[in-house]
Amino acid sequence: MKTFDCYGPRRLGYAPGMGKKLTAFDPEVVHSQGMWTYTSWVAARWRRRTGKPEVIHPHGMLDPWAVKNSAWKKKLIARIFERRHLSETSCLRALCHAELEAIRSYGLRNPICVIPNGIDLPADHLIQRNQNKLSPNKKVLLYLGRLHPKKGLVNLLHAWGALSKQQGKTSEWVLAIAGWDEGGHEDELKRLAVNLKMAWNEGGNINSEDDDRVRFLGPKFGSEKEQLYRDCDAFILPSFSEGLPMVILEAWAYAKPVIMTPMCHLPEGVTAQAAFEVSPDVGQIQDGLSRLIQLSDAEREEMGTRGRALVGQRFTWDLVGSQMHSVQHWLVNGTPAPECVFF
Repeated sequence: MKTFDCYGPRRLGYAPGMGKKLTAFDPEVVHSQGMWTYTSWVAARWRRRTGKPEVIHPHGMLDPWAVKNSAWKKKLIARIFERRHLSETSCLRALCHAELEAIRSYGLRNPICVIPNGIDLPADHLIQRNQNKLSPNKKVLLYLGRLHPKKGLVNLLHAWGALSKQQGKTSEWVLAIAGWDEGGHEDELKRLAVNLKMAWNEGGNINSEDDDRVRFLGPKFGSEKEQLYRDCDAFILPSFSEGLPMVILEAWAYAKPVIMTPMCHLPEGVTAQAAFEVSPDVGQIQDGLSRLIQLSDAEREEMGTRGRALVGQRFTWDLVGSQMHSVQHWLVNGTPAPECVFF
């Protein structure tokens, strides 16, 4: 692995040493992750100069909601280099068929391979909750990810507060929000939690006071993240826009039931009865929360078990890696395109 120093605006990712290193490395295929950055410029120049194939992974960045976010910046970058880069690339990778449709709606007619994200399925003994360090006396509903407006956390807090006032059923639950701040959104969420009279604090353990309904835990990675999945009783992602979210696959891998929106693009989870699907508005989220809370412990465990089985059948790295290998073999050797490629 080689890292590069970046200069100028962080989001642009201007790393002048990248082009020379890519030329020296001389790969057979380049995979460009994401869009709207200097990396796209470097990959496009390499492909035009060498004539070798490139695969672009938009990761949901051509979803209509995402394209409209900071729209003028993206229109400018598209005009300068990104639209040509996209239209000339050998293949685009969509995480699901909904993303394929979004790519086509952007006006691109290149071949598109549909290959989901992959995950390592933890062994059975690694998903067992030995001791609930997160909330010894309450059930835990977990959100984990970056704290950004597109994740729908404002509506989640409103729904959580409304459900508590209406039914009082959240008294046995705590909403744990773990993740890193982006653009000051964390402070906005904390102010909202205070205004809704839902207690919160940062870090550490959750105590057993009755008024503890929301907790902000900060960023969690590695073993701390794994512990969160073990300790929680359910997972929620009320997002307005996603590619194919790893956190839901991870929650299922740890046998947790899920609440998600259609924008998470995992309808197979609903079909498998491993998730409740709700739109990202307050009323729908509240309805989904109510359904989850009304389930028995055994029913929630059954949902989680079905989610874990789904990951094993569809989303392991062995399966995903085999599909991507077939795409690369087609691009490099000119063999017939695999079934996951759409023209």
